[in-house]
Amino acid sequence: MCVFTNSLFSSSKVIKIKGMISEAPLQQLHDPLFEEHEVKLWVKREDMLHPHISGNKWRKLKYNLQEAKQQGKATLLTFGGAYSNHIAAVAAAGKEFGFTTIGMIRGEEHLPLNPTLDFATSCGMDLHYVDREKYRQKQELTFLQHLAEQFNHPYIIPEGGTNVLAVKGCTEIVQDINIDYNYLCCTSGTGGTIAGIIAGLEGQKQVIGFPALKGGEFLKEEIAQLVQAYNGGSYSNWQLITDYHFGGYAKVKPELLEFMHNFQKHYQVPLEPVYTGKMMFGIYDLIRKGFFPSGSRVVAVHTGGLQGNAGFKERLGVVV
Repeated sequence: MCVFTNSLFSSSKVIKIKGMISEAPLQQLHDPLFEEHEVKLWVKREDMLHPHISGNKWRKLKYNLQEAKQQGKATLLTFGGAYSNHIAAVAAAGKEFGFTTIGMIRGEEHLPLNPTLDFATSCGMDLHYVDREKYRQKQELTFLQHLAEQFNHPYIIPEGGTNVLAVKGCTEIVQDINIDYNYLCCTSGTGGTIAGIIAGLEGQKQVIGFPALKGGEFLKEEIAQLVQAYNGGSYSNWQLITDYHFGGYAKVKPELLEFMHNFQKHYQVPLEPVYTGKMMFGIYDLIRKGFFPSGSRVVAVHTGGLQGNAGFKERLGVVV
C-alpha cells in the first residue's frame, strides 16, 4: 500500500520527505577472502534512503520533480516494464509530492496485477499498456509529441529516469562517502547512475560499472554522452565489466541466488537479482581473481530496487 505524509516543496529545492534519511550509511563487509587478498569492501546503503523512493531512483527523480514543479506541471508521465523499479518509484513520488502519474507499460495487461503495478496503482498511477513495437518509439519526438497532446502536456520522464537532471542527482551519491577509497562500483541499466558518479568524481578514483544487460558494451558510449551533456567532461577513470549478466536482463542462475541468500544471511543486507545481486557477485569474483591490487579500498553502491523481489518470487517461484 502507498501511504505518505508531511512532504513539502519549495520553489528552489526539494525538501526531504518524511521517512528519508539524510545520507546513505556505509557498511563495511568482512570476509576471509578480503583478508587473503588484502582488500577492504564497503557497501553504500542507498537502499535505506526511503522505503519506496530509494537508491538511485530518488537520486534520479529529485531534480526532475523540482523541474516539473517549477514548470507548473501537474502530471508526470513515464515508461517502464511490468516489474520496473522506476515505475514504482515515480508512482510513489507522485503520491508524495502531489502529482498525477501516468505509466506507459511495455506489453499487455495481465490481471491480477503483479506486486509492482499493484503498488503503482495504489499510489494513484494510471496505467496504459503499449505494445512492444510502439514502445520502441519512446524516445522519438513524434511519439512524445503525440503523448503530450493526448495527456494534456505532462512532464515526461524517460524510461529508467535517465536524463541530464538524473545525472545531476546521481553526482550527489559520492558527496557523503566519508572514507578514503580507490574504487567505486555501481550496477548499470540505462547508464544514468554511473554517469552521475563519473561526473561527480571528476576524474578521481576508479569507477567500475556492472551492466545488467547482456552485451552491455553499448552502454559505454551512452554513459560518455550523458557525462558530456551534464558537465562537458570526458574522463578515463572508469570501465564496464560485462561478464556478470547471468544470461541477460532479469535472468538468473542458481549460483547467483545461492550467493544472494548467503550474502543476506551473513550481512543482513538484502539484494535483488536484476542489478545489485549481480554486481556483488561480480565484485567477489574479481577479488578472488586478484583484479583489485593489494591494499585496495572498494565501495559498492547499493542502488535499491528491492521492491522487485516480490514480483521475482511471483514469476519464478523462487525466494530472493
